[in-house]
Amino acid sequence: MTATTLVKEAGPPPPAAGAERARRARRRGRAAALLFAFPALLLLGALVVYPVLFSIGRSFFDASGNRFVGGENYTEMFRDPATLKAIRNTTIWVVVAPALLTGLGLILAVLVEKVRWATAFKLLLFMPMAVSFLAAGITFRLAYDEDPDKGVLNAAVVSVHDAFKGSSSYPTARAREGEALSASADGSYRTRAGVSPGDSVVLPMVGVLPKDLPAGAEPAAAAAGRKAAADELRGVVYLDFTPGGGGQQGKVDAQESGLPKMRVEALRDGRTVASTTTASDGSFHFSQLAAGSYTLKLPASNFAPPYQGISWLGPTLVTPAIIGAYLWIWTGFAMVLIGAGLSTLPRDALEAARIDGANEWQIFRRITVPLLAPVLTVVFVTLVINVMKVFDLVYIIAPGPVQEDATVLATQMWLVSFGGGNNQGLGSALGVLLLLLVIPAMVFNVRRFRRSQR
Repeated sequence: MTATTLVKEAGPPPPAAGAERARRARRRGRAAALLFAFPALLLLGALVVYPVLFSIGRSFFDASGNRFVGGENYTEMFRDPATLKAIRNTTIWVVVAPALLTGLGLILAVLVEKVRWATAFKLLLFMPMAVSFLAAGITFRLAYDEDPDKGVLNAAVVSVHDAFKGSSSYPTARAREGEALSASADGSYRTRAGVSPGDSVVLPMVGVLPKDLPAGAEPAAAAAGRKAAADELRGVVYLDFTPGGGGQQGKVDAQESGLPKMRVEALRDGRTVASTTTASDGSFHFSQLAAGSYTLKLPASNFAPPYQGISWLGPTLVTPAIIGAYLWIWTGFAMVLIGAGLSTLPRDALEAARIDGANEWQIFRRITVPLLAPVLTVVFVTLVINVMKVFDLVYIIAPGPVQEDATVLATQMWLVSFGGGNNQGLGSALGVLLLLLVIPAMVFNVRRFRRSQR
């Protein structure tokens, strides 16, 4: 009997043997996959799983970590006003920032499609993503500075304000004590004695540095020497200070400058009957006044402090200001993701709508947005997860005095644990709360991603 005959008589291998070989192959494949994944699993366990489990256990102990307190830290967490404020601010972040970013990203993604240099525009908007949160926080801390000489936003606000309302030229000026003027409760100055048509008065002021005088200010001596007509009330407002020393107090000396653009009012029986503004040499006059006694007034607006802009980092606006910095960083991210989804939309549906007479707004509202709903949802949920963990911007931008007004759960957890509170039990409870808030959004995103893969 030949070997070929023996093989034919033996027939194919039994099914059990083939199944066993397949099982061994699958086990070898799983072992190889596990071997390759082991370094990543080891890092994941060391950097994620172990800290999470340790934090959960630590949250049931006191600040020292030696005494088991059960749920006391969780109870204290919701009694602490600072923690409640952190929860409130985190809620504001979750409600406002993702919605604004998703809306801005959608609008920009649609508009960029109509721009010739779309790639360059996308790159420009995406560039802030390359900046670290530390650098972005420092940049916006300077931009939000209340001093207009440092903060670019307040410099712009002050420029616009002064262009429409103007500003006082003499915020530091005050009347020379014991002379013609006396201070009023409202910040203005009035003449001590009554004046009448035909009089010439001198109103000495101090407190203005010669370098701070308005451009074009001229010496006041010539104006002080002019005589008033019978129906005219004349005077001069001047800086009672002679550069280099000398001069006589209360008298207009040759080198003393007038104060131009100073508002002067003539009062009678407590009512303003006339007003004027001083000339470049500080002179002013009122003509055709009725006979009688008047009081001259320098209104408080002459001495109002300059407008300093908006307190961006004050207790009221600090959270919106930080959200603004966050929008600057993440708008490009939302635009690129939504733009990628927009590029996959069926163009024939859009063209058919245009042929049917739909305008661009109708196409955007009834076709583009509904078709992009899955992408918009993913972007929104991703940003929700991100804003729940925001820490760097809040910690860097918010000044120390308003840190508590801007705090969110992540910063509160750090402050309680390491930033002076030194209570890692309460800090761990805050960390567990933050984890519980993030997990639903993460699960939602993962499930949606798996459905889209299928």
